Amino acid sequence: MSKTILVIPDTQVKPGIDFNYLNHIGRYIADKQPDVIVHLGDHWDMPSLSSFDFGKRQYEGRRYLNDIAAGNLGMDILLNEVRAMNYRRKVNAKKQYKPEMHFLLGNHEERIQRAINSDAKLEGLIGYKDLNLDAWQVHPFLEVLEIEGVAFSHYFTTGVAGRPASTANAMLNKKHQSCVAGHQQGRQVATAYKANGEPITAIIAGSAYPHEEEYLGAQGNKHWRGIVVLHEVENGSFDEMFVSLRYLEKRYAGN
Repeated sequence: MSKTILVIPDTQVKPGIDFNYLNHIGRYIADKQPDVIVHLGDHWDMPSLSSFDFGKRQYEGRRYLNDIAAGNLGMDILLNEVRAMNYRRKVNAKKQYKPEMHFLLGNHEERIQRAINSDAKLEGLIGYKDLNLDAWQVHPFLEVLEIEGVAFSHYFTTGVAGRPASTANAMLNKKHQSCVAGHQQGRQVATAYKANGEPITAIIAGSAYPHEEEYLGAQGNKHWRGIVVLHEVENGSFDEMFVSLRYLEKRYAGN
């Protein structure tokens, strides 16, 4: 039986941002009630553990606990509408909405483990235990999750160096399977066909947040932002639908 899978690309939550986009995504989930929800990771942005920014002016003042608190609050906001809906259903003796939910740890969450690996004194003091992920089935960084013949990962590697596939075409050519990845801003879609004529599709969608990133510059921040809904998912085949954050804001802002 086919499924509907709602995919949440990187949400990149950090201190000081506007959290409304997470509420809009959560309300859309409550409205549409997909069978499965897959978050592709990088929900906790973790700027305090960024080795790229270490020593730079913008690094000053960053704190681990603030990063964790922002991400945990963001996760509550994302899920609050579903929780509120289920509370109302419980009061009215109606069936609860309980989707299958998967969270794929991204390279930004993995910054926590890298920090521990580089300083053994942090073992037990910080860790994935700090992340508000009780509602999700959690998958290690770069572990491949397969649902109805579709593979999901924060990103898919190519070559012996393990670098992320930079295009949807490259991902399709290397993996020979329908697959969905985040990590890279914007959206890309590539399609091909098996020998028996069945379609396979690769999608890269890595931006479900509205705020701009300084390192991308003026032109690099113009990419598409939103979530992806896979309809009629069965044996690696699906119909993809892209839902922009702009649409979600128009639909839910002020309501």
